Amino acid sequence: MFKPKFFSVLSELTPQQIARDVTSGILVGIVALPLAIAFAIASGVSPEKGLITAVIGGFIVSFLGGSRVQIGGPTGAFIVILYGIVEQYGVNGLMIATIMAGVILMLMGFAQFGSLIKFIPYPVVVGFTSGIAVIIFSSQISDFLGLGIDKVPADFIDKWIAYGRHLSAINPESFLVGLLSLLIIVFWPRVSKKIPGSIIAIIAATVLAHYLKLDVATIESRFGEIPSALPAPAFPVFDFATVKQLIMPATTIALLGAIEALLSAVVSDGMIGSRHKSNMELVAQGAANIISPLFGGIPVTGAIARTATNVKNGGRTPVAGMVHALTLLLIMMLFGKWAKLIPMPTLAAILIVVAWNMSEHNVFRKLLKSPKSDVVVLLTTFGLTVVFDLTIAIEIGMLLSVFLFMQHMASLANVNIITRELKDREEEDDPNTISTRSVPDGVEVFEISGAMFFGAASKFKDAMHIVEKAPKVRIIRMRNVLSIDATGLNMLQELLADSRKTSTHLILSGVHAQPLFAMQQYGIYDDIGETNIFGHIDDALDRSRELLGLPKMGKQKDFVPSVQRDNQ
Repeated sequence: MFKPKFFSVLSELTPQQIARDVTSGILVGIVALPLAIAFAIASGVSPEKGLITAVIGGFIVSFLGGSRVQIGGPTGAFIVILYGIVEQYGVNGLMIATIMAGVILMLMGFAQFGSLIKFIPYPVVVGFTSGIAVIIFSSQISDFLGLGIDKVPADFIDKWIAYGRHLSAINPESFLVGLLSLLIIVFWPRVSKKIPGSIIAIIAATVLAHYLKLDVATIESRFGEIPSALPAPAFPVFDFATVKQLIMPATTIALLGAIEALLSAVVSDGMIGSRHKSNMELVAQGAANIISPLFGGIPVTGAIARTATNVKNGGRTPVAGMVHALTLLLIMMLFGKWAKLIPMPTLAAILIVVAWNMSEHNVFRKLLKSPKSDVVVLLTTFGLTVVFDLTIAIEIGMLLSVFLFMQHMASLANVNIITRELKDREEEDDPNTISTRSVPDGVEVFEISGAMFFGAASKFKDAMHIVEKAPKVRIIRMRNVLSIDATGLNMLQELLADSRKTSTHLILSGVHAQPLFAMQQYGIYDDIGETNIFGHIDDALDRSRELLGLPKMGKQKDFVPSVQRDNQ
């Protein structure tokens, strides 16, 4: 369980694969360069700390991690909480909080909490991710427009009030550099996807600003020189009172890091058809967060965009992640002195694009059509993140989810359901058991028991991966799913997308009223198609026979309605 993936794949390290991993690692290192600098500055620390994080943390995550292709480094998810810690406790406080978060992550991993992270409700994750995106966007307005505000307020509302007061002080040259950078980042992928638009924007804007001597703020004017070597390790000054105050921020960092890392690992698993070790991944993330701050780094986690870039460029083993870290170290040593000339409006443009990508605006809009309980959790978590504090948002969002889950279960409970569960009867006692049905070749039937909330949805997705060969028709039995939440709806949508990739026809059976209504609101009902959603397994099997060109058999004599509408 706690064997790093690197040691598990040593036998696969052929010269050809090593060459692909090295090439991918170099490309990912180039992609990570501007992001590492931008995330550090947005977090309230000097730019080299982001590079150090990507080098030290990125190497450890790949060397010790539980994923084949995970790329570790600083990410946008941390910006809000880190900026607040630096403001209140300084860089020393940030080092302490990061080390504490690392210890918490390692404990979570050794306690085998990795699989439990999947149970975090989808609306909570989207709520605070979208909230963080809004805050990141808001924090970049001053540099993008060149407003020259000495101290931008940390509070969201105060920040926009300050922008309004200084709007007349816009620096046209800063705005033009920022706008040019933004346009390059957005449209460059149409020219080439191998080299990121952010690198092209940095080169173009830096050359333009330097040789035309434009009046724009740069890394040098704001932070001075960028070191061209890693600093010697140093321990922070621990103070019990500070440690006590940093417990909750450190826990928030650990939770964010765990969610980001495991989400990235799951996404990459789907891309390469692999399975990561979630607990080993948490241990590696913890080790990276303990060691990185000793060299001056900030929190580390798995970066979804960089990990996806690694996969797309042929990376298939942890070697790619380690090469990515070494590439950044070489860039830092050889070209660090030139990085000081990068204009601040360009870094602001990079972060504005990051914020847009983080916002998950499409998912957010879809979740607004989910059951009311999910919408309440989504909007509450989003609002608290933006207006108040990320730590409070996560705490209250989780509590709301738990209470709403309990309320939902209580409202659904009835004597028949409870009696059926207490009887613990054999499958033969079930008149609608699949064992008494004729299932055609090429058809697979999966049954979900219990409410399709976040836990059940996660387990169901795991079950789907066990099957190696995709069937021609997959029937999902939902007769025991009386309720479905946003995570379940999202899982169904992902399953539908996966089915289309493998040309597998998806059919739903035993769909109750609440899940049916939720699917209609979410838009999945039309995607699956009315002709593929049934109340009873016999109808679903007949639909599969029709698709396979076989004769229908109709309902069996011992047919018992699965849903209420079959009684009518």
